[in-house]
Amino acid sequence: MRETKYVKSLGLVVIILLITSAPIMAEALSGPQKNAVRSAENYLRSKSFSRSGLIEQLSSEYGDSYRASDATLAVDSLGVDWNKQAVRAAKEYLNFSGFSCKGLIEQLSASTGDGYTQSQARYGAQRSSACE
Repeated sequence: MRETKYVKSLGLVVIILLITSAPIMAEALSGPQKNAVRSAENYLRSKSFSRSGLIEQLSSEYGDSYRASDATLAVDSLGVDWNKQAVRAAKEYLNFSGFSCKGLIEQLSASTGDGYTQSQARYGAQRSSACE
């Protein structure tokens, strides 16, 4: 019984730490990191991105040219649901052209495509009606 109480207490402490540390992390960001966060949020409002695709967009010389470490920190601080982004990307592709289930998964997961993980790509394709 005492062990159960300890585990419950420990869980509560972890939850409290997670809740209270989130704003501290945001306040601890440097100027360039805060700018990268704003840029990432703007990109996500306009179109879907995978985690790797958004980091690439932010850090590429053809994108925003943030340092890769700042871009990564910015993207990871947002708490994005990458599965939802994959569904959004899949629907964007299907609005543009027809895709088989396998073809859409390949497009979403290709490193030269969108860069979603296989799992995210499969989730996106299945939730977008490309797969039956």
